[in-house]
Amino acid sequence: MKFIELAKRRCSIRGYRPDPVPDEVLNEVLEAGRLAPSAKNLQPYHFIVVRSDAGLDALASAYPAPFFREAPVAIVVCTEPSKGWTRDRHDGKNYCEVDAAIAADHMVLAAEDNGLGSCWVAAFDPAKVREAMGLPKGVDPVILLSLGYPDAPGREKTRKTLEELVCHEHW
Repeated sequence: MKFIELAKRRCSIRGYRPDPVPDEVLNEVLEAGRLAPSAKNLQPYHFIVVRSDAGLDALASAYPAPFFREAPVAIVVCTEPSKGWTRDRHDGKNYCEVDAAIAADHMVLAAEDNGLGSCWVAAFDPAKVREAMGLPKGVDPVILLSLGYPDAPGREKTRKTLEELVCHEHW
């Protein structure tokens, strides 16, 4: 399949079958995240795979949407800002969250390519995730990904047109 078709097909899934995700499929999703580009190839992120009922329940306390707890797998994408590349000479911007977002995007596309649904979640309580996952100081939860086989197709995506998003030569 052409990449553009995969990108068009991927959508957020908010309902999952209870079927387990095979290790080989999950590992391919994680490998896609590992292979993602990052600033200076520092990869200042970690992926915590959560499959146990106790772990999923703990994460659901940080993001209580029913669909999230239905998923048989959650991936917590964390960053270590101290290990990220920083644009020191100009504005001091740390790129660890950009790097983590690229890795998460690679994972949701790999999930789609393997017949899995996913949903990228940012509206969670970071303190509850930090506690549930036992994150050490200096490690921040950035993204939660729900993962599993969809129980129904996702909603049709709406996107702005290229004309609304693209400028040429200047703003």
